[in-house]
Amino acid sequence: QVQLVESGGGLVQAGGSLRLSCVGSGIVFRLNAMGWYRQPPGKQRDLVASMSAIGSTNYPDSVKGRFTISRDNAKNTMYLQMNNLKPEDTAVYYCHPIGEVYWGQGTQVTVSS
Repeated sequence: QVQLVESGGGLVQAGGSLRLSCVGSGIVFRLNAMGWYRQPPGKQRDLVASMSAIGSTNYPDSVKGRFTISRDNAKNTMYLQMNNLKPEDTAVYYCHPIGEVYWGQGTQVTVSS
């Protein structure tokens, strides 16, 4: 049974930073392409960072240079470092093995102006 548990969200002022974590069980992150997604209130869920099994990363322009995805293979944990946060980054953030059906409960990030 696959479980994904995200944590690290919270309330932060614009310009601040947060680091999100995602611990997995029943799945080995280093063998999968992994993504961080976010879903603002009333909007669709979008990909904000991805990492292939070999470690290559990709970001949309909206977060490029501010967000960094990383992986700790020993801990089977994904991270999303978010710097220079903006109010438009407010959303529930999820980690997700790309192409699979598994989702965690997400972690709320709220950025105040």
